[in-house]
Amino acid sequence: MKWEAKIVKHNKEDRIAVYFEKDAALIARIKKLEGVSWSSTLKAWHLPDTDENRKRFGILTIRKNTTLANCNQEILTYYIETIQLKGLSEATLRSYKNEFTLFLIYLDQVNAANCGEDMVRKFLLHCINELKLSEHTIHNKLNAIKFYYEQVLYKERFFIEIHRPKKPLKLPKVLAITDVKKLFDVTTNLKHNTMLKLCYGMGLRVSEIVNLKISDIDSKRMQVFIERAKGKKDRYANLPESVLVQLRNYFITYKPQKYLFEGQKNEQYSIRSAQQVFKQAMEKANINKTLGIHSLRHSFATHLLEQGTDIRFIQELLGHNDIKTTLIYTQVSDKSLRKIKSPLDEINNNETK
Repeated sequence: MKWEAKIVKHNKEDRIAVYFEKDAALIARIKKLEGVSWSSTLKAWHLPDTDENRKRFGILTIRKNTTLANCNQEILTYYIETIQLKGLSEATLRSYKNEFTLFLIYLDQVNAANCGEDMVRKFLLHCINELKLSEHTIHNKLNAIKFYYEQVLYKERFFIEIHRPKKPLKLPKVLAITDVKKLFDVTTNLKHNTMLKLCYGMGLRVSEIVNLKISDIDSKRMQVFIERAKGKKDRYANLPESVLVQLRNYFITYKPQKYLFEGQKNEQYSIRSAQQVFKQAMEKANINKTLGIHSLRHSFATHLLEQGTDIRFIQELLGHNDIKTTLIYTQVSDKSLRKIKSPLDEINNNETK
């Protein structure tokens, strides 16, 4: 059973969140630990951040009193500056900085600039065999280290013999059109209903829906400008005609100042609040599936495919750089495959005749 544990902020406290696929035996074991709780927001079990729990879950993290060798401290500073100069996102900066720092802590007094391929392999094997980290986490660590040796030191062939662990292929989770309609029907709050409809109707990420500004809406051209989305990439999404009247009613009712969706004191609506809107809609609609608001984007792409929309147009609407990312929806929506009947059905049909 693969699991992953990491330090998170939950209700303004440092907690250790433990993620794993649903398993009755593992749930029974973790429930026995002191101070453990389930969080539907984190979709994980979490417990106090203590040295004992860190040791229990094999977490190698940065403590306030952690010191790096002087040479590696300078390397870390230059590493961060290089990320900033390349204009990578804040999320990438945070992720790379944390993962690379953990690598430097592992190196102890070894200068990272003089570190060979063998040391990187040992670190990755330590993460796999001793810390039992997931393939996804190993990939994140490898990307951060790879950035240093290839983008800072320009050692292009440094990783040629270092293989990545194979990640499991996870298909996107999709709602049926009838379930999407249920969500809209039970969401009577005008703001929440409009938000969910735009998420689904334009295939938006949750970060994109909360970042929408009033000035981004062009009702004459029936387009919405999505500014600096994932990868700092701008794009246009088509505004569904069916939501235009509702959008105008929403605007008159709520009178947003800057952002299309605002919370208290005209502040930008938070991602967490948008996620809660979706969660509450799922509960009201009695849809018993473990899904997040991102499933609306998956459903948008899948339903477009099922309507016969060209995959290249869907790629553009979603803002994917690589067509391979979009092609995964063909494994969810392939109508031809789903039309194939199991031989068991034929047997049962013959028996009933």
